[in-house]
Amino acid sequence: MSRWTPNSTVATLVHDGERFLLVEEYDRISQPGKPVLNQPAGHLEEDESLIEAAERETLEETGWLVEIQSYLGLYINTAPNGITYHRHCFIARPLSEVPGAQLDDGIIGPQWLTLEELEQEERQARLRSPMVLPCCRDFLAGQSYPLELIKDFR
Repeated sequence: MSRWTPNSTVATLVHDGERFLLVEEYDRISQPGKPVLNQPAGHLEEDESLIEAAERETLEETGWLVEIQSYLGLYINTAPNGITYHRHCFIARPLSEVPGAQLDDGIIGPQWLTLEELEQEERQARLRSPMVLPCCRDFLAGQSYPLELIKDFR
């Protein structure tokens, strides 16, 4: 008997004033080869904390070092491929861009966009996940939880 398990992922909402750090990347699942936008995000790796994963994914996908400040929330979605994702979203501030950083395969590059720019029809059609806009809106509404909410007993 197989047992259902969700995929545990992280996302980082990096803000600088009114702008958010997004990743432009090629979609590999629902529309292969199509450029899409997402927060820096990815899967949790073995022996890695959620915060470590969020920092790593942000660097690998954008070339930016960040400081995780707080927990935005848990966002759950079943994607068109039938996989359910539990996305732990963190709030971070940018520290510095790493010159010449090697980005993951399939990454076009980072983009700094405002909520208004993300809400434009042509950009909404390019969002990789339905969780991107809710994360931005929740952040702008003041949602934030202390990192102490997460208890890691590894």
